[in-house]
Amino acid sequence: MYYRYECVGFYQKGNLRKHTLTHTGEKPFSCDDCGKRFNLKEHLTIHMVTHTGEKPFSCDDCGKSFSHKGSLNKHTLTHTGEKPFSCGDCGKSFSHKGSLNKHTLTHTGEKPFSCDDCGKSFSHKGSLKKHTLTHTGEKPFSCGDCGKSFSHKGSLKKHTLTHTGEKPFSCGDCWKSFYQKGNLKKHTLTHTGEKPFSCDDCGKRFNQKSSLLTHVKKIHKGGKQDEN
Repeated sequence: MYYRYECVGFYQKGNLRKHTLTHTGEKPFSCDDCGKRFNLKEHLTIHMVTHTGEKPFSCDDCGKSFSHKGSLNKHTLTHTGEKPFSCGDCGKSFSHKGSLNKHTLTHTGEKPFSCDDCGKSFSHKGSLKKHTLTHTGEKPFSCGDCGKSFSHKGSLKKHTLTHTGEKPFSCGDCWKSFYQKGNLKKHTLTHTGEKPFSCDDCGKRFNQKSSLLTHVKKIHKGGKQDEN
């Protein structure tokens, strides 16, 4: 079957041919190592680096190396602090376009990634991948010190701190330090006096969610009227 596409804006016939592949879906270039196919030869060339492990692009500031020039360009923004991508809804700025795209979903409420096992939906593909491990039971990240395994890389990083004793999150109001950022946030409430968790039954407020749950269980579900 022959298709004709009236595409304009190309100076060279070769560029038009490349562009036409985006319409036909044809992928004539295949990887000899894994069989993955690509519509452009340069995309295959970029992909091949994932097999060779080659990282020819190095950061002048810190020396970190990358497989692709685009990855180096993204990394460079972490040194310059530049955030050229802004949210049209709230004005928040981001270093990478991908980060902006993820953030945008917090405004739209869209959750395009669904779990095949339970139907739960997620805003980000990465969140779906993490969730999938709860069904498979797979724990691909192992601790080099004790051998304990984890489903998520982030959990392994947190666990590692229990071996090193490092507490990288310090309170600006007192001397106390914490292993995890979430624990620092909880602690900060003891200084600010903020109580963001309120009881639906009596309106009493708490600075920790766990305190609210204890209150509900002890006072309301236990049948008591007052809390000393």
